[in-house]
Amino acid sequence: MLQCIFLLSDSGEVMLEKQLTGHRVDRSICDWFWDQSISQGDSFKSQPVIASPTHYLFQVVQEGITFLACTQVEMPPLMGIEFLCRVADVLSEYLGGLNEDVIKDNFVIVYELLDEMIDNGFPLTTEPNILREMIAPPNIVSKVLSVVTGNSSNVSDTLPGATGSCVPWRAADPKYANNEVYVDLVEEMDAVINRVKKLKSTPIYVKPQLTSDAGKCRVNVLVGIKNDPGKTIDSITLQFQLPPCILSADLTSNHGTVNILSNKICSWSIGRIPKDKAPSLTGTLVLETELERLHVFPTFRVGFRIMGVALSGLQIDKLDLKTVPNRLYKGFRALTRAGEFEVRS
Repeated sequence: MLQCIFLLSDSGEVMLEKQLTGHRVDRSICDWFWDQSISQGDSFKSQPVIASPTHYLFQVVQEGITFLACTQVEMPPLMGIEFLCRVADVLSEYLGGLNEDVIKDNFVIVYELLDEMIDNGFPLTTEPNILREMIAPPNIVSKVLSVVTGNSSNVSDTLPGATGSCVPWRAADPKYANNEVYVDLVEEMDAVINRVKKLKSTPIYVKPQLTSDAGKCRVNVLVGIKNDPGKTIDSITLQFQLPPCILSADLTSNHGTVNILSNKICSWSIGRIPKDKAPSLTGTLVLETELERLHVFPTFRVGFRIMGVALSGLQIDKLDLKTVPNRLYKGFRALTRAGEFEVRS
């Protein structure tokens, strides 16, 4: 368990001290920490867990603010580091950023948040959605009221309801202008097509032709629509691995873009197939000097997407939602995309 949390500025000043257990941690540990940080430099600041002569220290630095936690007992290091990261994220979200002035101006809210986030040295409530129900974020109105009434506490008078949201990051009773429920049906098409057999039910076709002689290999690949599903086929891509014996490649296309990556993967991004022409990829591969012909031919991996169509014919006819007070708009969306779709040459 954690025994104390300190918030230090970029000059080593202790801006906030939160004792978590009955074993009080003296501030002298911060002096030792800052002296070591100055003497050792960046190598010391990059260590998330530090063993001091008297304590184990956990440090997280965010936007110039050092979050320092101390303990004298054995505990999982990741728990301390993760908790400090969550504290930094919550404070940054609450206060709109982190710096020395913001921490000092909102000292009470920071202290109240730490009271709710950790109990007796153990993390308790770390979800911002639940914390907002207990502690109101600072704003101009609350600051004016605190000056007029003299009450600087932002703690809510009512506790979060027991029937809150089952999802921690979601509000219990969200309000939207439109309440919609969509059922997404996503299908993937897997296929392995060799150069002899043909499949008639595929939405697109890929016809690779490779001829090799005299130390070169000529490439010609055609792509087109085979069975029109009635919807637009887009996001069409084609990739293949160049064989290790290829020294260089000169490939062009009449539609889309062709890129050869550093790992010798040729990527052809087609997008949508135009109506006036069939996309084609042509070019020449130069083999190693001692090779006359290419003996290992590449396998083409195809990707595509069809919105609004499930190739299996599966549909949802009716969707009923019971015990829901609001009227909902219900819809059904289908998507078919390529999974492991390979064409061998």
